[in-house]
Amino acid sequence: MSEPKAVSSLADRLDRLFRTMHPAGRAEYTYEEVAAAIRESGTMISHTYVWQLRKGMRDNPTMRHLEGLARFFGVPTSYFLDEDTAEIDAQLQLLAALREAPVRTIALRAADLSPAGLAAIQAMVEHARSLEGLPGLPNGDVDAPEGPGRNG
Repeated sequence: MSEPKAVSSLADRLDRLFRTMHPAGRAEYTYEEVAAAIRESGTMISHTYVWQLRKGMRDNPTMRHLEGLARFFGVPTSYFLDEDTAEIDAQLQLLAALREAPVRTIALRAADLSPAGLAAIQAMVEHARSLEGLPGLPNGDVDAPEGPGRNG
């Protein structure tokens, strides 16, 4: 999977949500679905306006529109307002990765491993990534697993 790109504009952030936040096994939400859900929560918005925001043709929505979009996609409203969205972008990348069945299976099967077992799995994944020419972790390492080992 590619590294998340730096997200800067409202259109970039909204596009990232459309591409990432949809049920597994189906395409992105349609503009009609998003607008209808926001209208159901009491904020008037058209599917055309949602499309214009995503495409960058409009870039100054009301706070109510931002709140509606944030509520629909399950992110804080600040995602559209703050300059630093790195943490939310990392969570979106994780959600996108977990949508893939093999990734989800590996994550679920690794859940009860000890810190040593998790370190071994991490090393195998990093080795496989290097064999395929994929980049390693940005900082070269990850934090140690939290909490005591469950099986050892």
